[in-house]
Amino acid sequence: MGQSDEMAAFLRIVDRGGFSAAARGSALTASALSKLVQRLEARLGVRLLTRTTRRIALTPEGETYAARARDVLALIEAAETEVTAGRGRPRGHLRVNTSTAYARHRLIPILPAFFAAYPDVTVDLTVTDRRVDLVAEGVDVLLRTGVLDDPGLIARKVATGRRLICAAPSYLARRGMPVRPADLLNHDCIALHGQSRMTAWPFRDGEGISILSVRGPAATDSAEALQDMAIAGMGIIRVSEFMVRDAIAAGQLVTLLDAEHASEEVPIWAVTAPGRHRMPRVRAFVDFVAARAAA
Repeated sequence: MGQSDEMAAFLRIVDRGGFSAAARGSALTASALSKLVQRLEARLGVRLLTRTTRRIALTPEGETYAARARDVLALIEAAETEVTAGRGRPRGHLRVNTSTAYARHRLIPILPAFFAAYPDVTVDLTVTDRRVDLVAEGVDVLLRTGVLDDPGLIARKVATGRRLICAAPSYLARRGMPVRPADLLNHDCIALHGQSRMTAWPFRDGEGISILSVRGPAATDSAEALQDMAIAGMGIIRVSEFMVRDAIAAGQLVTLLDAEHASEEVPIWAVTAPGRHRMPRVRAFVDFVAARAAA
């Protein structure tokens, strides 16, 4: 068995969560996979997995090896694809990560059409609003809005949007309507915690753009929970338009300070690690998302 085959087997164990699960549908037994990892650890001189009776977990060295193994296998696949271009359709497993709001309002509605167009591609979708290390967590495509700060990754802008400030009629009936940005300092403004930029709201004034630091009694790590808190009358939010468009149309939320709010363009990115962007299934997925977002 070559090194690339060992890497693939190791990643199958990691992705399936154990030797028995990895053995199902494989030419290797659970015992053979266990021995493969033992030989690999002996050759490298480090422990890659910690094993208990119920589960396995990556050690720090295992996390590094798994991330690099994914990159190596992606480069091999890309190289083979380039010399056999046009011979087949995109196929294989795709790991996608995005935020709760983008998943619910933009990505999930178009997935049936993607599967119809690419029946040989399967997707493992993880949804979270926390910051994700694309390489360490083995993600093929990361869909994210806002500013990107890792120049080592490959990013393609697939769409743009804007942000709105809004609140529920029930909140405004209780607390009053803010008529100028400074009024927000006396209101409950709620945002995603752990992201300081989400509490720095930009407004136009006579000299250009000024930043108002807002605050409130609550915060959350979920964009969907943020919208639900606003609809429940807990406070004022500033979020992407695509997320609250339906709630505004239904009268559950109303926009505030539209004239003063500096609603900057919000880019939506498809981010991949170097090498993986050439994989046919990755390229097909990103092209599909970009085309649907443009439409």
